[in-house]
Amino acid sequence: MYCVFLLGPRPSALIPDFRMPFNQPAPELGNQYSDDRVLRSYLARALPAEMLAAIVPELSELGELAGGELYRMQIADRLNEPRHTPWDAWGNRIDLVEVSPLWKLAERIAAERGLVATAYERKHGRFSRIHHFALVHLFTPATDVYSCPLAMSDGAARALVASGNQALIERALPRLTARDPARFWTSGQWMTESTGGSDVGRSETIARRDGDRWRLYGRKWFTSAVTSQMALTLARPEGNPGGGKGLALFFLETRDSNGRLANILVHRLKDKLGTRKVPTAELTLEGTPAWLVAGESDGVRNIAPMLNVTRTWNAVSAVSYMRRGLALARDYAKKRIVFGAPLADKPLHVDTLAGLQAEYEAGFQLTFYAVELLGRDDADCLDAGGKDLLRLLTPIVKLTTGRQAVALLPEIVEGFGGAGYVEDTGIPVLLRDAQVFSIWEGTTNVLALDALRALQAGGALGALQVEVETLASTVRDTRLVACVKAAQTALAHAQSWISQASGDALEAGARRFAMTLGRALALLLLCRHAQWSLDHEKDQRPLYATRRFAQNGVDMIAAEDVGASAALANDSPA
Repeated sequence: MYCVFLLGPRPSALIPDFRMPFNQPAPELGNQYSDDRVLRSYLARALPAEMLAAIVPELSELGELAGGELYRMQIADRLNEPRHTPWDAWGNRIDLVEVSPLWKLAERIAAERGLVATAYERKHGRFSRIHHFALVHLFTPATDVYSCPLAMSDGAARALVASGNQALIERALPRLTARDPARFWTSGQWMTESTGGSDVGRSETIARRDGDRWRLYGRKWFTSAVTSQMALTLARPEGNPGGGKGLALFFLETRDSNGRLANILVHRLKDKLGTRKVPTAELTLEGTPAWLVAGESDGVRNIAPMLNVTRTWNAVSAVSYMRRGLALARDYAKKRIVFGAPLADKPLHVDTLAGLQAEYEAGFQLTFYAVELLGRDDADCLDAGGKDLLRLLTPIVKLTTGRQAVALLPEIVEGFGGAGYVEDTGIPVLLRDAQVFSIWEGTTNVLALDALRALQAGGALGALQVEVETLASTVRDTRLVACVKAAQTALAHAQSWISQASGDALEAGARRFAMTLGRALALLLLCRHAQWSLDHEKDQRPLYATRRFAQNGVDMIAAEDVGASAALANDSPA
């Protein structure tokens, strides 16, 4: 039997063309700064006028880039993912990891536009973090989660500064905060091992002294952004006891002076649901040179300054993904004609988008409140109560916004109908990437328990109550007063519950308690901003967002029957 191949033009009269054009309108993005009413309004309220005027051109330029060139490149770059080449042609182990073209461009943009540097240059004192995270908010969804290595770099810089280790500070900080792409470093955060993720006390990596440095031996199961030039990691110095107390925090550089991996063996890149542009690797440290950051123990405590920063990045990233999804959905709704009219004219679709917008605005106000606290802490403007409040709210803000993103992005996909389920529209990746925001830097449950530990500091709830009273006092409009009362009632319920719960009931209710704190505080912050907007902008949209968010529910506290929960979870007789 012979196969005949037709070469040349196809005889169209004989072979019909079954290719059908996809004729729904593609969503487009405009300037992501000027189009984001929530961001612009917040900055107008939170920043001194002269500072805002000075940074608007920078924000506008990045907003144009995010909605224009970078968005077009994201669509074109969709199928490019990191590649791992273990061996060269001559049998030498090279473990070459190549990232996507967009990631290469993102690294240069991040350096030049100070996506880490802005926080450490502190040109605007306690407001510098607001400036910094406004840039991050615009940058993150436009660069396929290049915010991952940037978050860890910012966290590493913060941890090194807090350690007081002058040698490492002088070695790494100028590179982590460089604006010159040729000098710019990013950092990894290598904590997760196969023995446990959040349970870092079970880490098995061993550190052995080698003169004035150490060598690390162990397997790291999940190391994000493995192409970074340095990393902070936990390891147990030989002879130290088990558990988190016996771990120490180490600094390492991933390559030696010849550019070769420093006794690091990359086994594979992880095949993940989302964040597929991030080169996440499983690797082994085979005598990797490392230096102690701050003593031969208490590594978990010494990594805490890093977590405050990276969890804030996570919250900002979650909010920015909500904003990106809404921007695309709104544009599409204006163009997509169904049953004789644009989706934007359909009351049910409008109502759905309004509910999502309210969640975004609440998450934004809550996140940037945490950003303000972090900026004040950077500038040494927080008293002891403020530091306790920052310690409490950082995990709460992260878990609240992570859950919001996971709930909101599926609605965005659904709003595109079948087109939202088709990969080459670029919509599904928003959903897949958003799933990580409730996992990275601690899952919802882990962070809820961390919030309970933060309460042990003693001053956090008192400091929160002062903030609640201050926020409530700013609201005068009668349409907002009911929302203020709903938030205060929810917070009082949470405080009453935490004062009475204990044992298994306390742990079982930790998630609901933390979510109640997060959502109730978000509602109060919405009230504060809505009142300001009515007074200064004559804009009622923040008022509408506040009332809609209140309707979505803020009090998650419920009577916990631990025995019934166990029976239900295990599907066994009560």
